[in-house]
Amino acid sequence: MKDKIYCEIAQYAKEIKMPSTAACFEDEIREAGVKNKSHAEFLHAILQKEYDLRKENGKKNRIRVAGFPIKKYLEDLVVEHLPEDARCKLNIFKSLDFIKSGQNIILAGSPGTGKTHLAIGLGIKAAMTGYRVAFTTIPLLINQLKEARGQSILRSYELRFEKYDLVIADELGYISFDKQGSELLFTHLSLRAGRKSTIITTNLSFDRWEEIFSDPVMTAAMIDRLTHKSYIVNMNGASYRVKETKEWLKGQILAKGI
Repeated sequence: MKDKIYCEIAQYAKEIKMPSTAACFEDEIREAGVKNKSHAEFLHAILQKEYDLRKENGKKNRIRVAGFPIKKYLEDLVVEHLPEDARCKLNIFKSLDFIKSGQNIILAGSPGTGKTHLAIGLGIKAAMTGYRVAFTTIPLLINQLKEARGQSILRSYELRFEKYDLVIADELGYISFDKQGSELLFTHLSLRAGRKSTIITTNLSFDRWEEIFSDPVMTAAMIDRLTHKSYIVNMNGASYRVKETKEWLKGQILAKGI
């Protein structure tokens, strides 16, 4: 009789998608008997493990769906290697209050200063906190927009894009684009302005954005939309990657006793 009941419990747990219960209910039953737990305490322990597992799986799923090209965590940042402006604003960003208020962050500066690492680190922290996050590069985003327009599914693509709490758009300025690409990007990012947060990384100062948009009016409008109530971070400085590499090499030398 006991074996039959246990088999049915395991089956029911699998059917209603409670994997933690299916895996640990026998241990919980034994523990309840040994510790003389009440029915309420037993049920609480079962549900708590199920809740913890789902919460952890939710974090992993949001990180996976976000599409980060690599996992970069804020904890891995060597803060003293960041440009001064980034160091000053880092604690503000870590609170994620900018997402709650729908503010943008624009990380602008020379290559290798930690822009992408900082952006991904904030994105992963947001995903682990429960926010819906998407990572893309500007060139990839424009290609996807063009494809969606060609397949007459642009509006559905835009609606899905609008639902993200945070979008990270990397590499603005590395590749210029045509008039259609500029218009699509402008319209797309404007949909989020003032409502949902976007982090943009760029190697170009604002006075050079016209080089990639090729339209002074659109460039001015884009800058106005993206910078309104936004955090503008000066990421110019010595290369973060070079400093990181030097620290790594120093550690290797010390480890080998050279």
